Amino acid sequence: MTRVTGEADEEIRHLVPDVETLAVRLAAADYLVDEALATSMFLSLRLPQPLLLEGEAGVGKTEAGKSLAVVLDTPLIRLQCYDGIDAAEALYEWNYPRQLLSIRLAEAQGAQLREQDLFAREYLIRRPLLRALEHPGPRPAVLLIDEIDRADDDFEAFLLELLAEAAVTIPEIGTVRATHPPIIVLTSNRTRDLHDAVKRRCLYQWIDYPSPQREVDIVRRRVPGASQQLTVQVADAISRMRDSDVQKPPGVAEAIDWVAALTVLGVEELDVGAIERTLGSVIKYSEDQEVVRAAGLEQLVGPR
Repeated sequence: MTRVTGEADEEIRHLVPDVETLAVRLAAADYLVDEALATSMFLSLRLPQPLLLEGEAGVGKTEAGKSLAVVLDTPLIRLQCYDGIDAAEALYEWNYPRQLLSIRLAEAQGAQLREQDLFAREYLIRRPLLRALEHPGPRPAVLLIDEIDRADDDFEAFLLELLAEAAVTIPEIGTVRATHPPIIVLTSNRTRDLHDAVKRRCLYQWIDYPSPQREVDIVRRRVPGASQQLTVQVADAISRMRDSDVQKPPGVAEAIDWVAALTVLGVEELDVGAIERTLGSVIKYSEDQEVVRAAGLEQLVGPR
């Protein structure tokens, strides 16, 4: 990976001189990290090297990238991956209507228009990857490549030059190399294995579900009006759901949604009735709701 040099490097070193400072600054942005994740994020900034975050849905992988941008006070540029994504959506495409307009204008004026005139930078429509590479600073942008496991093998191969060299090749123009190489965070829900070539270019960190106490701390930061008792009960109930036979265990995002919904309804203590009314806030699949109900909703609030 191309190094960040000069003033940008110094600014990053000043903002996050060590792992502990980064953890404190992330907490100030309402993102709580353990030592392992804080260390991986710190190394991705200082080496620098792309960071691949894997884990179950809803554990905070996307929020890691967002919070890093807040800490560094730099733009977040997000690329949401999906099945079939290609360079036109991720990197660039040509502004064909504008090119056509230029051709007609040249014809009307009797001017000669060369091919290289039509395929110049002013005709580029810049997508997230190119915007991240061309970000002028003063600090690098944070490029969040979200849910890369939704893309296909060809798209992974397309990313290799970017991950390794902070550069991309546009056939009509040549190689575009970043002056401020972006801080790259990739996330994956591990719906499929990523290619070894991608992993070799990245630092790697698995994000697990937080402990109940940490989950309470996270939720209370995001839903400050919620009572301590309710948040503790919700964290415990969600922990039990994760230990059950549900196919899609709820993540931290669902814990936040559930506490927010209960708080709006004025619920201060979790009981069977409150769970029944708001189960759709935390369990998003009907089959999983049936599993939870079959086991007995009272099991979610009673003693273990």
